[in-house]
Amino acid sequence: MHLEHHDGHEIKHLSELDRRSLLKGVGIGLGMVALGDFVAQAATTSSVKMPGFSAFASTVKVTKGSKYYLIESNGIPAHQMMVGIKSWQEQIPTPQPYSGSNAWSLPIKPVLTTTPISNVGNFLRGAIAIAANGIPIFNALNNRGDDAFLAGELDDFGGHCGQADDYHYHTAPLHLQSTVGARNPIGYALDGFAIYGALEPDGSAMAKLDSYNGHSYKKIGYHYHGTATYPYINGGFRGVVSQKDGGVDPQAATHAFRPPQPPLRGATITSCQNLGNGHFVLTYSLNGETTTVDYTATLATVTIQTTVGSAAPTQQVFQRVTR
Repeated sequence: MHLEHHDGHEIKHLSELDRRSLLKGVGIGLGMVALGDFVAQAATTSSVKMPGFSAFASTVKVTKGSKYYLIESNGIPAHQMMVGIKSWQEQIPTPQPYSGSNAWSLPIKPVLTTTPISNVGNFLRGAIAIAANGIPIFNALNNRGDDAFLAGELDDFGGHCGQADDYHYHTAPLHLQSTVGARNPIGYALDGFAIYGALEPDGSAMAKLDSYNGHSYKKIGYHYHGTATYPYINGGFRGVVSQKDGGVDPQAATHAFRPPQPPLRGATITSCQNLGNGHFVLTYSLNGETTTVDYTATLATVTIQTTVGSAAPTQQVFQRVTR
């Protein structure tokens, strides 16, 4: 399938609907809100195959409306998570409600802007792209403006969890190339332009990139590339996007189960097993002692049983916060 990545088409970011207020009502027990024109579009969507996402069809659903592709997933990748993090704030991966009116939206006909916006000092909140496996990709710079990879905050796959216990990447998911194929995107920036790996879509070697990690190439048109060096992913937006409160607007919402956790200095995560049905077992070592965090998460609650060394386990139950 060829995506329509042409210049000169007008794109509107749901300005007729404050989608951010809509997202306040998304998720289990989050209540009903007026869906307006967005539901009118959702009602007319049809499932489609889309390069990159098609390789993950069992866990990622793509539908096409009149203006947007809507990308649904539960935010949990198939690969190992959390191992390799050197600076951990005790967040844990939990399923997320990226579906229905809270799906990720990508313009069907992205358009280049005359005023590109760099990621430096911008878009430090929320996602800037969505990987082919349905995992959000955040700015390479964390909310302090530091390179999250160099700060030791990321696991072996370039990801970690935010304050909503939402797993996401901060570097390019280049490991997905072996699954999607060398000529297919490993993801899409939220301006709608595709993100490829080391090769051009026609199979040729990657040509020189601009400061946004992208370029217009032959008749293929503009697209980004993931790289092993900064900015790793799209270094900003050459396409039209709207920015609100430091992030791309609109985008899917996440809601925390619990207050932000403090850094656990010196902790080394040794494993994070996904046992299925929202059941995970994360193990870490600290000061020579092993701690096991055995938890089960739904979209509404998370039950966490923590066992430190040989001590008796303690249990906590959290409800997803709505706001």
